[in-house]
Amino acid sequence: MSEIITKRYEFVYLFDVENGNPNGDPDAGNMPRIDAETSHGIVTDVCLKRKVRNCVDIIQANEKGYQIYVREKGILTNEQKKSYIALEEEGVKKPSIEQARGWMCMNFFDVRTFGAVMSLKEFNCGQVRGPVQFNFARSIDPVTPVELSITRMAVATQKEADAQKGDNRTIGKKHIIHYGLYRSEGYISAHLAEQTGFTEKDLELLWNSLINMWDHDHSAARGKMNARKLIVFEHESKLGNAPAHKLFDLVDVKQKDLNGSPARAFSDYEVAIDKGNLPSGVNLLEKL
Repeated sequence: MSEIITKRYEFVYLFDVENGNPNGDPDAGNMPRIDAETSHGIVTDVCLKRKVRNCVDIIQANEKGYQIYVREKGILTNEQKKSYIALEEEGVKKPSIEQARGWMCMNFFDVRTFGAVMSLKEFNCGQVRGPVQFNFARSIDPVTPVELSITRMAVATQKEADAQKGDNRTIGKKHIIHYGLYRSEGYISAHLAEQTGFTEKDLELLWNSLINMWDHDHSAARGKMNARKLIVFEHESKLGNAPAHKLFDLVDVKQKDLNGSPARAFSDYEVAIDKGNLPSGVNLLEKL
């Protein structure tokens, strides 16, 4: 059986998008999210966690202990009901919220990894704070969202065809950015891992998902997306051996001199890690 992690971790994760929309904003017509003050692109932590969930669901399909609690169009009450049924089948009369929460952590990867609020009226499983958290991803440089008109050579109904008088082209919109390199930072707490049962196997699955999740998420809207760098700081203790922000500062990502041309590829950037100032008690692991 895999052991619960006993060390603290931080990580820097770089990914890019080419001619796509990495994270649409439903409040802005699904345009790529941006910081209105700086025009830097944004990808939310919720979006990144969704991609991890989807990838784990593929890699560990049907394996015990690796169900996904928050699924697309899922009904959370039905998922929580499973805990009460399973505990009663094991001989537990009137399972407590604590017992139900423990069962959910043991059986659902995303619950023991990211935590969950499961204090619903029916089949209450309480809430749990997960050991793995992401910051919003932010593009290294400002990005320019572009709205493109698109057409198709067919219509949906005869009524629509009649209205267009034989011209069966319908017009829509597609929102993209031509290129953006995004940086996200994350944290993994060994203390919270003890509460949820987050193991070494779960940790390796998380790294694997961050590296491969874009390859399982291609769509016409997202364009070409790739994981580029995964830089992990492993502490020697549960409490950690250095502040997280000092470790993040060791990773510098900047655009090369392109003589005024905009960046259009990962090769247009330099990633430098100041290994000489790595604090004592912290190991640097380059997973990608």
